[in-house]
Amino acid sequence: MSTHITTQPIGIFDSGLGGLTVLAALRARLPDEDFIYFADTHFLPYGNRSESFIQARSQAISDMLATHGHAKLIVVACNTATAAAAEVIRANTHLPVVALEPAVKPATLLTRSGVIGVLATTRTLASQRFQRLVATHANGTQVIPQACPGLVEAIETHGPKSAPANALLDEYVPPLVQAGADVVVLGCTHYPWAREGIAARLPAGTRIVDTGEAVARQVERRLQGESHLGGHGQLRLATSGNPREVQKTITHLWGTAPHVEFWQV
Repeated sequence: MSTHITTQPIGIFDSGLGGLTVLAALRARLPDEDFIYFADTHFLPYGNRSESFIQARSQAISDMLATHGHAKLIVVACNTATAAAAEVIRANTHLPVVALEPAVKPATLLTRSGVIGVLATTRTLASQRFQRLVATHANGTQVIPQACPGLVEAIETHGPKSAPANALLDEYVPPLVQAGADVVVLGCTHYPWAREGIAARLPAGTRIVDTGEAVARQVERRLQGESHLGGHGQLRLATSGNPREVQKTITHLWGTAPHVEFWQV
């Protein structure tokens, strides 16, 4: 590998802009690193698509990040893509790959009631990877899976505090409360945008867990282990969709947004 790999960017992708919550955690922990974030908004959402489709898209995007983006490491900032395609990506790229999955293991260590809830996409909850995760780490804890169809689109299109998003939260959060969950896992990178609304529908003291910080720690460990930490603190954004629309959404979510590139993937 070339000697300048330390200054190459960390590549991140998601079906949309939920992965920006992971990007924020990465930039907070690794402020000197360069990042390139790709949002596959032309095919948003992944949650109800076939496993083969998600695998094909994830591999194509990973290849693009490696070649056009010159990434030194790939972060799969999408629970649905991780569930369907993490093994495929790892088998077909020479780069280190860090993927995320719902934080079931840490949630089981936090619960006192013995019940945890998992908010996630239909595809994530139906995946064999999620079933293995629960089987491995539940350890007697009752895991309540709650699919949230439509929530990703509501957050991106209308905003996390919008009427459509609130209507879906009114539908999806109460079953977890009724089941007695005292820890709720945000199993999709979009959902931290709606953390305030989710918390408002949960009893006081309920713990909410997401995976952004854990992913950032793992990326740091991987790059330290290969002596590849380094950069200039720069950020590039790209999308398969409409760059102007994506920039507008990022501005709505973040308050500001740099230029967004269009990539044909």
